[in-house]
Amino acid sequence: MSENKEGYCLNTDGVGVNVSCIFPNGDKYEGQCSRSASGALVRSGIGKHTSASGIIYMGEWCEDKMLGRGSLQFPSGALYEGEFKDNMYHGSGTYIFPDGSVYRGHFRSDRLAGEGTFTDAQGLSWTGDFHGETVLGLKLLHNL
Repeated sequence: MSENKEGYCLNTDGVGVNVSCIFPNGDKYEGQCSRSASGALVRSGIGKHTSASGIIYMGEWCEDKMLGRGSLQFPSGALYEGEFKDNMYHGSGTYIFPDGSVYRGHFRSDRLAGEGTFTDAQGLSWTGDFHGETVLGLKLLHNL
């Protein structure tokens, strides 16, 4: 495998297979796989992974890691849709909280990072420069 740019993975030998498997811990995977440099079969391409606890990831994989675009749905009702890198939210995305509030913006290593908009459960929208749990220049957007 080789990466042609951040967020994308190409199989250099052009060989990939579609699989459906159940792991010993009860997790399930359906999608594309390819052989790693060591010869092991790894998730690469498009696929759906459902954990035994009910977490569902649908999207792009590279060498057994979430990388590229996808969605991650939690049993609590929380949902992330956007870009991933090394199994983490990384890049542009949207996170919907169980209470219905929404953050749209940038993420870095699973944390809010950069310009974004947070809309609370009552529909009020706030914009600012997010850094994890802190926000610089937070402004309430007015709906006129």
